[in-house]
Amino acid sequence: MKFKLKNLLERERERNRAILMTLLLLLMMSAVAFIPQALGCYSSIISFGDSIADTGNLYNSSPNKSFNFFFPPYGETYFHRPTGRCSDGRLIIDFIAEYMGLPLVQPYLERHNQTVHNIDGGVNFAVVGSTALDAAFLEEMGVYNEITNNSLRIQLDWFQEMLSSLCNTSSDCNKLLSSSLVLMGEIGGNDYNNALLRGKSIEKVEKYVPLVIDAIASTINELIAFGASKLVVPGNFPIGCIPAYLTTYETSDESEYDPSTGCLNWLNKFSEYHNELLQRELSRIRSLHPHVNIIYADYYNAMLQLYQSPDQFGFTGETTKACCGGGGPYNYNSSALCGTPEANVLCENPAQFISWDGVHSTEAAYRWIAKGLLNGNYTVPQISTLCVSQL
Repeated sequence: MKFKLKNLLERERERNRAILMTLLLLLMMSAVAFIPQALGCYSSIISFGDSIADTGNLYNSSPNKSFNFFFPPYGETYFHRPTGRCSDGRLIIDFIAEYMGLPLVQPYLERHNQTVHNIDGGVNFAVVGSTALDAAFLEEMGVYNEITNNSLRIQLDWFQEMLSSLCNTSSDCNKLLSSSLVLMGEIGGNDYNNALLRGKSIEKVEKYVPLVIDAIASTINELIAFGASKLVVPGNFPIGCIPAYLTTYETSDESEYDPSTGCLNWLNKFSEYHNELLQRELSRIRSLHPHVNIIYADYYNAMLQLYQSPDQFGFTGETTKACCGGGGPYNYNSSALCGTPEANVLCENPAQFISWDGVHSTEAAYRWIAKGLLNGNYTVPQISTLCVSQL
């Protein structure tokens, strides 16, 4: 009797073990099913742009390291030191790379003197202060860039130089770029910032928006000719919400502001105009290159949602104030920029603020923007569709 009971208990234990193993297997399969589709889709990210994407190019090319964003508290949240990124931590491109299971994208000028055998992981050509239009052209229009003359054209030249050392034929280049995701910007913002923040009229600046779009489109077409087949092209941010603009164009006329966000309506309409022209041009390029995946990244609405529902995203600080700056209603002062001795850090926790330094966003804001892109809410078409053919 004892023997039979022992056998029954042993069989019951085995059955329970089998059930447990089945449950564990189901849980593992479920976890795999929820891994974001983009993981493993690409072996590299190739990035162009300005301070929104620069992971250290200006820092590596600046001989005296004198720019304010080369000093603390920049980088304090994630890297715990300045890295050349214009934020307290990671940028949108960093979160995209992490999502894809890739290393943080290395700046081109950091590896420029190294022997490059491949582009595994990616390479970043973005430079703080870069413009879509060439510096000489902008200067003829009375728009000057005090940070850099590295325009989108120069970044494309760097890319071509790198590519020539990696592949000898167009088919080799096509193969090399077939597993690369090209992040085209954001670019064009400085073409407007350098004019509008120095008092140029909106009417004058509006006239060269089509020129900026043409420069972006020309670069996209050249990248496609080199073999790029998957591109993400961001639009402009809602600049009417940015403390630098709110400070420059502060007015007592309440009708100029959106009552729900505190942003300046006319500046946001300008961003919408740029984005409308850009999307129209992207549609035209898609019709010319139906085999190429071109994704519009809606930075405008991805960021605007943070101002419209700040509590939902954990932004309990004043949304139109910079975390780090030189005082004033929006904690921004062009004579006391973040990183200089005259500036102060308004917030103990940058994650509670959208704006980091009055021009650039906090890591927390960039995280939410990246999340909005990667889950497809703010991409046209949805970014996950890029990966279907790769899985």
